[in-house]
Amino acid sequence: MSWTMPDEPFADRDAASPVETVILPRTRDLGGFTVRRALPSMRRRMVGPFIFFDQMGPAVFRGGEGLDVRPHPHIGLATVTYLFEGEILHRDSLGTVQPIRPGAVNWMTAGRGIAHSERTPKEVRAAGGKLFGIQIWVALPKKDEEMDPAFAHTPAEMLPVIEDAGTRVRLIAGSLHGARSPVPTRSELFYADAKLEAGARFDVPADHEERAVFVAEGSVEVAGEAFVAGQLVILRPRKAAVVEARGQARLALLGGATMDGPRHIWWNLVSSSREQIEQAKADWASGRFPKVPGETEFIPLPGHEPAIPKYP
Repeated sequence: MSWTMPDEPFADRDAASPVETVILPRTRDLGGFTVRRALPSMRRRMVGPFIFFDQMGPAVFRGGEGLDVRPHPHIGLATVTYLFEGEILHRDSLGTVQPIRPGAVNWMTAGRGIAHSERTPKEVRAAGGKLFGIQIWVALPKKDEEMDPAFAHTPAEMLPVIEDAGTRVRLIAGSLHGARSPVPTRSELFYADAKLEAGARFDVPADHEERAVFVAEGSVEVAGEAFVAGQLVILRPRKAAVVEARGQARLALLGGATMDGPRHIWWNLVSSSREQIEQAKADWASGRFPKVPGETEFIPLPGHEPAIPKYP
């Protein structure tokens, strides 16, 4: 999905608190589909390798309506789509056609360049229904920015689940509390979907350098301070933190090591090199990117919008 830099308020916390910063994403209506964009923000560009964070929905589509994200390009990152509700059909220029359903993981590594589309499947569109989930981008290490593109789908039943005293945490990627996800990654990180019953507590371990907690549903407390749905809570490096649910809550937990240098981000393109981004822009505008089989439309490069964008 494409992005624009959010213009959100922010708050700093006392140095004694495990909370460093709270990002309050602006809610944007993309033609009846609501997105909360937490990263990149004016205050925090990345959390570990995570450079983009969108909460998609929750949305309810009437029969005949659905999501239609036309083919668009990526470089230098991996896109990760994870759904709480609904279904999306992924197509990419590798020839992948993969539905994603709640609890499963689509991990698409762009490397030197890939194009993909995200749409509501035909049968789901006909019936209508809900869509609620998260899409993130993970910046690739410099050594992997030009790797071959790849795609990996991991069903929900293959992901580790950590359960204890009112908490149920599905480990989407990386390592957490001694568990490790089978999802292939290029850097050490963690990304998890946590459900907490009222009063349940979850320890966010300090073994990962940079960490954040996104409140997807409900509300929680950290060090006695309350946070509600839609807030991204950035934790202080290497400082222990315990999240306690005030009622039933759902969280996205994420983090990892500080990235190996800054990243440039323009539209859907990420790289440590401005030159690589300029090359990718030129390649997409001129039609040199690989095409997505089964698709004829595409999202044009910003500033190059034809009336009806079709593949040449």
